[in-house]
Amino acid sequence: MKTTQNAMQDDSMHVSRARLIELLNEDLAREYKAIIAYVVYSQVIKGAKYMTIAKELEQHASEELQHALIISRQIDYLGGQPTVTPETVDTGDDPDVLLRFDLDNEVETINQYRDRVVQCEALGEFALAEQIRKILVQEQDHLIELATALNENAPELNAPRLGVVEHV
Repeated sequence: MKTTQNAMQDDSMHVSRARLIELLNEDLAREYKAIIAYVVYSQVIKGAKYMTIAKELEQHASEELQHALIISRQIDYLGGQPTVTPETVDTGDDPDVLLRFDLDNEVETINQYRDRVVQCEALGEFALAEQIRKILVQEQDHLIELATALNENAPELNAPRLGVVEHV
């Protein structure tokens, strides 16, 4: 008998093509959020100890834009309409708090993309899974740079959830 947690994990992987489009649009909204956050945070973080990470955040913004373009292209390929609405961007005055917001967003993004790879492959969308893997490499680099700026180790990430995919 399945536990509730296992059933929830299995249900998260039972995706149709239409559901994959919805999930990719959630990913796209998170990429938009990251672009906005990185642009703003890179300019408002002040102080000598933040100079290096502020420059890195500018680079992250550019990379997140490329991720958004890739995800948008894949949503269109699947027959969907890319969203135009970002997730809400967190703000504040404390540079460490802003970096924590970014780190938390990267953790969420990586966890979601890990699931997306499994979902894409289960649907036979191997090229799409490969595109997401390339994004994952950069997202993990962002996570490492943010954790380093906060003087901590990179946080643990969730393992991808495995399950059966509904073909609809």
